[in-house]
Amino acid sequence: MNRFGAPRRWVISVVALATLIGRVGCPPANADQNNPSAREQKILRIQQLIEEHNLEEAQRQLAEATKQYPSDEGLQNLLGVVEAQQGKYGEAETNFRQAIRRAPKFTAAYLNLGRLYQENFPADPETQRKALEVYQRVLEYEPANAEANYQSAVLFLRQGEYQNSLSHVSSLPTETQNSAQALSIRCADSAGLGNRQQTEATVRRLLDAQDFSEADAQQALLGLVPAERDDLIVSLLENLQHREALSPALLQTLGVSYERVNRPADARTTLEKSFAAGKPSVDVLLELTRIARLEKDYQGALGYLAHAQALEPSNARLYYDFGVVCVDLSLIAEARNAFEKAVKLEPENPAYNYAMGAASAFRHDPAEAVPYFEKYLKLKPQDPRGKLAMGAALFRAKDFDAARPWLKEAAATPATASKAHYYLGVMALEAGQLDEAVTELQQVLKDRPDDADALAELGQYCLMRKEYKQAEKYLERALQVDPDHYAANFYLLTLYTRTKDARRAAEEQRFEALKKLLAEKTQEFLRIVEVRPFENP
Repeated sequence: MNRFGAPRRWVISVVALATLIGRVGCPPANADQNNPSAREQKILRIQQLIEEHNLEEAQRQLAEATKQYPSDEGLQNLLGVVEAQQGKYGEAETNFRQAIRRAPKFTAAYLNLGRLYQENFPADPETQRKALEVYQRVLEYEPANAEANYQSAVLFLRQGEYQNSLSHVSSLPTETQNSAQALSIRCADSAGLGNRQQTEATVRRLLDAQDFSEADAQQALLGLVPAERDDLIVSLLENLQHREALSPALLQTLGVSYERVNRPADARTTLEKSFAAGKPSVDVLLELTRIARLEKDYQGALGYLAHAQALEPSNARLYYDFGVVCVDLSLIAEARNAFEKAVKLEPENPAYNYAMGAASAFRHDPAEAVPYFEKYLKLKPQDPRGKLAMGAALFRAKDFDAARPWLKEAAATPATASKAHYYLGVMALEAGQLDEAVTELQQVLKDRPDDADALAELGQYCLMRKEYKQAEKYLERALQVDPDHYAANFYLLTLYTRTKDARRAAEEQRFEALKKLLAEKTQEFLRIVEVRPFENP
């Protein structure tokens, strides 16, 4: 069966034009003008020249024929076809519209005009609207026209008007409705309308269709992707892959769907094939980065991002994502360098400023973080996370007076209250305000009973009050939660030293090993930053 194009080939058949012979309506210039067969022969010759792509000669003969038939809509249509093939889209549009004005039911001219809009301005919503209007005009006087119904279905589908699209597919001849072309539209429409049973049934028919091709798969995806039917996308594309090699674009779609149906290994292999087969794509590398992180292959993720940076060195997001993966590896210095590049490229991006401030808070001078958090709060003044981060940076810089107001604001919001109370408690301890300190730290445990930071500081509080048994209880609870907690181990060593506990030597040895382990790691950084990777920052 003849497949529709996307859209169909140029309509230049003599059959379509011969019906117009008796309606030219121009006075005869010579004997040939009253002889329909002579006119038809001219049109046949011009048609042959167009099909041979001899456009220059076709245009010359059209000029001669037009002198004989100056008001002939058929010749006007053919001239539009020639001009369209020459890339003269404005002139072609003019001629198709002139042909339609001369013959308001000249179907070939309508279909050619619709094709002109679809082929040469596919991404322009205005021309898609014009194309749809053209096909709808044909259907006003010829409601069963298969081409107009098919192209209308395609255009409505692209606009997300699934019910209108489905109505036009249902108006096609039965044989056509059973084709993969029509089934792919029905599949997309059913998915878009949320009809799961109909979608699955249509996919089964598509899988059995002998003429199922990549073009049909692409069309079905217009509904399956928005509906997030990744299970069906995988079935369709795996089936197609057995018939023909998938294009890089379809490989990318299949890879993403593999990821969403929890097949990360297949996703990664397929996306790497897509990248190797197609034009180097940062989007594909970002998908690969996401999957590598899911598999905890952080070095692999950095490799993908480094490749992406080479492709788009001015893309700030790539440096931001690189920094996030460095955080995964506790490479804080490298993370800061990456965040710094992101901020330089997009200084008004709040997420980049926040990440840069968080990384800077753990340098030798934590005050370096303050300008970045100030910028973040200027961009997002109501975000309590920024207030907490500002307070934490000032806390680390030992500027307690400046930190306190920010932390008190953060303590008033449930999402940041626990950590704010923790910092306020530590500051009170350092100031010797023990009653205030225990109140703040106990507040943390109300919300988070297993907060190792608060438990460790409560152990320090008890040490300061020489309540050694209670101090040991708090510190042991902290180490049950986090055996490598730096402060809890330090306070426990202090306790053993003061009480001359026999476990002192073993704890001292453990603490020395822990210091080496944590020399370049800052677990607190991970808790404070809470960078949300691979969202649009």
